[in-house]
Amino acid sequence: MSQTTRTGGQRLAFIDWTRGLAALIMLQGHVFHSFTAKELRNDGPYVLSQFVGGITPAVFLFLTGVTLAFLMDSTSRKGLSPWQCTWSAARRSGYLLMLAFLFRLQMWSFSLGKSSWTGLFKVDILNCMGLGIIALSPLAIFSTRDRIRFGAISGLFIAGSAPLISAADWSWLHPFARAWFVPDPNFFSFFPWAAFIAFGLAAGSLLRVIEPGAMGRMMEWWALFGLALVVGARYFANLPYSIYANSDFWLNSPALILIKTGVILMVAAFAYLWTSYVNTGWSLLRQFGMTSLLVYWVHTELVYGSWFWRWKEALTVPQTVAAAAMVIVLMLGLSIARTGWKGGPSLLVLLRQKWNGWRVQPVPQAGD
Repeated sequence: MSQTTRTGGQRLAFIDWTRGLAALIMLQGHVFHSFTAKELRNDGPYVLSQFVGGITPAVFLFLTGVTLAFLMDSTSRKGLSPWQCTWSAARRSGYLLMLAFLFRLQMWSFSLGKSSWTGLFKVDILNCMGLGIIALSPLAIFSTRDRIRFGAISGLFIAGSAPLISAADWSWLHPFARAWFVPDPNFFSFFPWAAFIAFGLAAGSLLRVIEPGAMGRMMEWWALFGLALVVGARYFANLPYSIYANSDFWLNSPALILIKTGVILMVAAFAYLWTSYVNTGWSLLRQFGMTSLLVYWVHTELVYGSWFWRWKEALTVPQTVAAAAMVIVLMLGLSIARTGWKGGPSLLVLLRQKWNGWRVQPVPQAGD
């Protein structure tokens, strides 16, 4: 029992570390995207920032699939019926879709009329998470071991269908609805982005069925398989012929999805090694990983909102690096305020304690 609990803690540690790394990359990428001067956007620092930043949404979606697998496994262990397991998974999507709308509503409200109302219907990563979970929730009827196979198949189907979806004529469908499904560089459409959720579901299910003592060996296989995915997918992407009549590598290519999945597996394997044997305590990346949604929400308003409009698309590279460092420090402070410092009480708990202490102070009596 203790061994299982300890392994579960390590799993959460390396998942938080991986998610935190993605959050850190996201912060720098968004700052560069919002504040770097236009004339500097063809230079190396900006291009590198955005290239590395491209892995961030893939990591978040993949880990959403991992946590979905944990949820499905937990409900099945409780002895719930297949319908109850499916409904439990689908309810998670409702929560994410509600957050997605509230996020867009808050961004639009804080713009004070500077943003179009159509921004309320933008399909962002939270929308993709919600739709992806709805689509994959029927997999809850299978056993955890079977979900490894069906999750991987679902991911391959979604990724492989993306070029076909792009090639079809969707002019009859309203643009708001089309953005949910048809690959577009401006949106997180179901095709191909939801493939990462399916692959994460397969990986999370695998984490649930292995023996605790085999975790290290499995991470070695993750690293090797991830490397094979990167090399293999890149090789086939470079071939002069394709099974698709038209495919854009950076928009809808299954090869890019597999390459990013391979990178995620290698990063996760390194994260397990690091959190299990090198740094088993507090770390900046784990801290960000535990509060990634809060960091995502707040930093997006700061970076893309109207707060610092004077510096939008106007900073040099050193100035942008300084701005990124400032945002990272601010978000770290916000994260620690939310969770507390190294197991201590959060800021809200401290304020509540202060308030309760003030309320129960005895009232001085006359003559005291």
